[in-house]
Amino acid sequence: MIRIENLRKTYATGDVEVHALNGVNLVIDEHEFVAIMGPSGSGKSTMMNVLGCLDKPTSGTYILDGIDVIAASQNQLSEIRNRKIGFIFQSFNLLKRTTALENVELPMLYAGGSAKQRHEKAAYCLELVGLTDRMHHKPNELSGGQQQRVAIARALMNDPAIILADEPTGNLDTKSSVEIMSIFQQLNDAGHTIVVVTHEPEIAQHTKRSVWFRDGSVSSDEPVAERRFAEGPDLQLTRHQERKGEGA
Repeated sequence: MIRIENLRKTYATGDVEVHALNGVNLVIDEHEFVAIMGPSGSGKSTMMNVLGCLDKPTSGTYILDGIDVIAASQNQLSEIRNRKIGFIFQSFNLLKRTTALENVELPMLYAGGSAKQRHEKAAYCLELVGLTDRMHHKPNELSGGQQQRVAIARALMNDPAIILADEPTGNLDTKSSVEIMSIFQQLNDAGHTIVVVTHEPEIAQHTKRSVWFRDGSVSSDEPVAERRFAEGPDLQLTRHQERKGEGA
């Protein structure tokens, strides 16, 4: 799914060069569930931006689902972001004046498709995350955990090859955080590849593999030894797998 070799990202600040990524090597296979961790300034946020095709590395190799990202044009990168990657952010990034359904429809709006197709797919994705009864509510009418569920539904709209979650529980209480990690675990069990950036070890314990960054490089890469299994709503993802196989 992801192959990275000798990846470097250098920023110029006046006469000073900052090496945010310094020769990173990383492979993430299909269906993995990976946590990227590290202290402030370790390079994990830069790594997430590169993985999400939001920022281009200075040098190295980045292959995503068979595509050479570094050789891609800006238009191609935009297409990769829309077709291959589902983004989930700490701040939810929902449009405040639109309903949950309309927020979830957005990726398909950019990708094309009829209004009927968008509506049906968005309603289905909200059903997956247990928000059928909240689809016509606006973000300020939803709890933080519910808003993050809307963001997860939005990330699923185009059946992405990989889901990237940047501190997805950072603005949530403990109960909501556990529910979100339960959703991720169920999505991963259903076949989704998920990468989570987090500074919280207890959140990383819900994943299957932890990759630690320090000074722009990978300092350790190990399976999670004592994995936590989160309790949350049953998403009935068997149906999702069947529907995805039909090309929905």
